[in-house]
Parts: sequence; structure tokens; C-alpha cells
Amino acid sequence: MSEFDAICIGAGHNSLACAAHLARKGWKVGVFERNPVPGGAVQTRELTLPGFRHDFGAMNLSLFAGSAFHRMHANELKAAGLEFAPATDCFASVFPDGRWFGVSTDIEKTLARLTAFSSDDAETWRKLAGGFMDRAEHLFRLLGSPMSGRALAGTVWNLWRKKGAAGALDLTRLLLSSPREWLDETFQSAHVKATLAAWGMHLDFSPDIAGGAVFPYLESMASQSFGMVIGKGGADTMIRALERMVKDAGGEVYTGAEVAEITVANGRATGVRLASGETHSASKAVIAGVAPRALADKLLPGGSGDARFDGAMKRFRHAPGTMMIHLAMDDLPDWSAGEELRKFAYVHIAPSLDAMARTYQQAIEGLLPTEPVLVVGQPTAIDPSRAPEGKHVLWVQVRVLPADIVGDAAGGIEHMHWDEVKELYADRALAIAETYAPGLSRKILARTVFSPRDLERENPNLVGGDQICGSHHLTQNFLFRPARGFSRGETPVGNLHLVGAATWPGAGVGAASGFLLAQRLGGR
Repeated sequence: MSEFDAICIGAGHNSLACAAHLARKGWKVGVFERNPVPGGAVQTRELTLPGFRHDFGAMNLSLFAGSAFHRMHANELKAAGLEFAPATDCFASVFPDGRWFGVSTDIEKTLARLTAFSSDDAETWRKLAGGFMDRAEHLFRLLGSPMSGRALAGTVWNLWRKKGAAGALDLTRLLLSSPREWLDETFQSAHVKATLAAWGMHLDFSPDIAGGAVFPYLESMASQSFGMVIGKGGADTMIRALERMVKDAGGEVYTGAEVAEITVANGRATGVRLASGETHSASKAVIAGVAPRALADKLLPGGSGDARFDGAMKRFRHAPGTMMIHLAMDDLPDWSAGEELRKFAYVHIAPSLDAMARTYQQAIEGLLPTEPVLVVGQPTAIDPSRAPEGKHVLWVQVRVLPADIVGDAAGGIEHMHWDEVKELYADRALAIAETYAPGLSRKILARTVFSPRDLERENPNLVGGDQICGSHHLTQNFLFRPARGFSRGETPVGNLHLVGAATWPGAGVGAASGFLLAQRLGGR
């Protein structure tokens, strides 16, 4: 048995960030990960052919690059090997009529594309971009602060003092609006609206769900203002640097070490028991980087002692699933809308607000969507080191999908289990992509498909293929994430804390959940 000050269950980026900060504060920290490598959904592996490095889940590291954790520990992370590859052509969408719209850091390029759709929209965009830093100060303060009544009051007071009642109410309205509401009152072009609304689908917000407007707003304006970054050589550059930080500060990271149970005595967490039977003690904290249901159903077999908390953990709602298609390519796609699209980090195929709403509803009903949203990542357009010379990788995310299939909205697939239909459905997704990039199939050297259930097998936190570890709808966000009264990651069990995307501020690779908890436990 080993003795630690803190034990972290799971080696996702939030757990590692928490462990790194605590270790640098002098805590003796142990991180226990069930998989053979750390990282959770942030991994880079040769999933198709030798020399082709694919990001298993997360690809965009912009949130981490701009995070408070990175600002504080940038020198240590760089010394530990962290490298970014910046993208100036950030994201675009293609449309059935052969047109496209994309956002680049060169605002004049973005405005010229906008003008082709609507000169009024171009002027609106210029005003939004010009006022972004002023508004972003308050949004980033909210997203980077603990979700407590006191912290929230401080954020509201700062906003009210600087922007007045009207400004505070306008920002609150944005936070409560659906993507369609904000887009319809802001832009005229249906193409522009669809391009921005696609970002809502990343966070479980179809166009008509309240609370989703802020994500299209933030992603578009942040890309315009700062650009986008991916990991040099792969997203795992972030994980390797975090792991190195933990170890350099005296912490330990154990892989292939599945935690079977959190040990509890006198209402306080005392350590963990591994699946192997080993036990390890923690004198100050056990930090569980797990999905809420796993905490209630598995790691606390006797419950937390609080029936309301246990019930909330078991009822925690997950977002629809995702399929990942990883392609080794002879070349990048030849987008029929324009050769310039080959430069972009992301190309969305999500033709309209109504199409996205229909796809989301089909998935919620358990149907394989007729026309899923496709997020085509082109990382080797930004970082050629991920593939052999002259070759490429494509990262294709298929959103949104049911975890359990009850039927096919298109009527062409009869089987009802993902193990039987994943290749067929991947064919459907790639056939859609082929209509926008003719000849795509001829460029594919190899492919690997992960269904929603495959993703969950790889990482139990991706319940049903939910890559954001829980819906971000208003009833499960802010003070309600993961449950009312526990928005700072605390639990009814003393010394036991939750960390990760299921806790505030939610999904993404910004390490905020882990860093906020580490600061609360170990100090700034």
C-alpha cells in the first residue's frame, strides 16, 4: 500500500492538471488510470497505418492554450514538451448549392466572404469582432470562476459595474438564448447562420435549445480574434507535458491501474482499492475524474450517505452519441466549393438550421439520422508531421447519434446494434462527404471507425458515445452541474471531490475543472 496526500482517479487532462498543480504545491499525489496510456479522450494513436497519427477524440487545443492553467504554468509545460501548431484558417462550412463560408484570423478575408452573402452581415461581423474583447472579459471570467453563489455574485457585480444594467441584461439574454434566436436577430444569411450554428451541435445544442447561443458566439469570435491551435504532432503533446509536470514535481502516474472502489471510513474518503486488490490511502483528498453515474453505481457501492446526491448522480443526463471515423489519406479532400477549403482546420457539413434540428430530433428518438452533422478535421493541413511526407489524416466526427438504436430514419439499415451497423453508417457519412468532395473515397488508404459504444468501451466516461460527458442544457449547467448544491465538485463524502467535464465549467480541453479544484484544495 502507498500513502498519498491526494489520489486522482483517471488520467484525463483535468485530473492531470489538478495533480500537477497540487504536486507543485508540495502534495504527494498519485494518479491511477485504467487504460494503458493517460489522456482520457485526449490521445493520439496510429489508428490506421504506421506513421499516421490520429487524435482519438479531442483535436482543438485552443481552450487549453488560452486557459488560466496554461498562463500560470506555461514555462513548465513548454519545458515538458508542450508544442502547439497554430491555425489561421479556423473553420468553414460547405453547402449543397456549392457555396461556402469560413472564418480566418485575417478579418478582411472573413469580411470579403461575408459580403458575398450579405453586406449587412459583414458590417455586423465587424462590430461583433470589434466589441468581442470587452464582452469576452465577462464571459471568460464567468467560465473561469468557481460556480458558487459568492463567485457568481462577484462576476455579476463586476459586469454590472462596467456595463451597467443594460449591458448586464444583454449578456444574460445571450446566455439564455437558443442558437436560432441569436442568429436570426443578428444575421441575415442562412449560410452564415448555419456555419455558426454548427458549433452548438458540438455542445449538445441543436438550434432551438435555450442556452446554446453563447457557444456559436464564442467559437466564431474567438477564432476570428485569436485563431485556433492544435497539438504539434498530436493532441497528446498536452497530456505528455501534464504527465511530465506531475512526475517532475514528485507525483506518480500509474496506468493499467483500474480503481474498483473508493474506501470510506467515518463519512470520509480514505483512499482507493484497485481491481487488482491493491489498496492506497489518501490523507487529504480523493479526486474522482469519472462520470457521475460511475461514482454512484460503482465507486461508492454503499452510497454517499445522501440519497438526493446519489439520485442526482444516477439521473445525470448524457448528450447524444458521436461516431469517430479516422482516415489515412493519400491527399486532402478536393472540396468542390473551392480549393481554399483545403487549408482549414475544420470543415462542417451541416447545411441548415432545420437540417441540424431534424438530425438532433432523430437521434433523441433513437433513430440513425438521415443526414448527420459531419465535422471534418484536417489536422495535417496545419501540422504535416502527423503523417508520412505527402500524406494526410482526416478526423471525421459524426454528430449526433443515438447510444441505442431503435430504427433508421432513412430506412436503409435493418440491424439495431452498433457493432453490426457502424461500418454501414460510416459508409453513409462518407457518402455525404463525397458529395461535397468528389473523389474522396479514392484517396482513402485505410480507415478505422469507432461507434458510440466503441467510444464508451475505450473510455467509460464517454457514456453512450457522449464526448462532452453530460448535457449542457440549462437545467444541468451553471449551479446545476452536476447537481444543485454540488457545483464546485464537492460531494457528501468528506475529502471526496468530482472533477472533469461533468462538473463546472463543463466540456472542452481548458483544464478549468481540475485547476479550480486544485486551487481550492492547495491554494493559488
